[in-house]
Amino acid sequence: MTGSILQHTASTTLRIPVRGPFDLDKSIRFLTDFPPACRADAAAEPGTLRFAFPAEAGWEHVGAAVRQRSPGTIEVEVFAEEGLAVEVGAQVRRILSVDVDGVGFAKVGTADPVVRRLQQEHPGLRPVLFHSPYEAACWAILSHRTRMSQAATVKRRLAEEFGRPVDVGGHVLRSFPGPDVLAGPEAGRGLPEVKAERLRAVANAAKDGLLDAAYLRAMPVPDALRWLQLLPGIGPFSAQLILIRGAGHPDVFPAGEPRLEEAMRAAYDLPEAPPEELEELSAVWRPFRSWVAFALRNDPEFRTRGIGGSMTA
Repeated sequence: MTGSILQHTASTTLRIPVRGPFDLDKSIRFLTDFPPACRADAAAEPGTLRFAFPAEAGWEHVGAAVRQRSPGTIEVEVFAEEGLAVEVGAQVRRILSVDVDGVGFAKVGTADPVVRRLQQEHPGLRPVLFHSPYEAACWAILSHRTRMSQAATVKRRLAEEFGRPVDVGGHVLRSFPGPDVLAGPEAGRGLPEVKAERLRAVANAAKDGLLDAAYLRAMPVPDALRWLQLLPGIGPFSAQLILIRGAGHPDVFPAGEPRLEEAMRAAYDLPEAPPEELEELSAVWRPFRSWVAFALRNDPEFRTRGIGGSMTA
């Protein structure tokens, strides 16, 4: 089922401008500690992030090597069939959240001392996304009522058995199975039947273009969340994960996430604040509520408290 190593005949290097602070090394460090990102490789060449994934433009398996040689730009070496380089480059931009103009993010810090501290302690940190809303939705299904480490093991097994090995500049990485494969009967083998059925539904939705990132981000947030919850097994929490960490919407407050709520109560010294008050407080983070929530959840000061219930973000 795994197939031979996919070796694209040529690579294309794209130089992509980045507006606002961005530090690729911080993205690399995040992925190093993020179990679901089992195909990211930053060890072979310091300062270079390599990954393999199904490209949304036709779901071909592709690879990318990302480098940052100077502020204000990244270099993306794309390993894909001819004609896909631009589309893959756009997907990489979204994965690293450099498709968003981050210049205005500094203004949020001037209005909120908590955000200002986060920006000072983690300059250039931006949310790192799943490769696509499709893959984020698969993760939501696999991780439901399961420890993240166990779900990551299952996700890795799916990549090993049903994905495709891709040669990313001399480094072979496993790409997650594309929707065509995951929609078939074999990929669900060994999974609880309810999860297998839900994965097939997600795969079919992706095949039909119903999980397109641009489409989801263009919709009003309430509409996008309702749309996503039409998928079997996708509730409010999972819908937020797909929209924020799959489609890369920069301005969604992850309501109902215990870890974020506890981090906010500690950061703002509001130990008794109800969820509604916390969501109102987040209004000052606009239009970067997703970014601030990501930084706050992953701030070591709060991660060491052992707060549970995370969106794995």
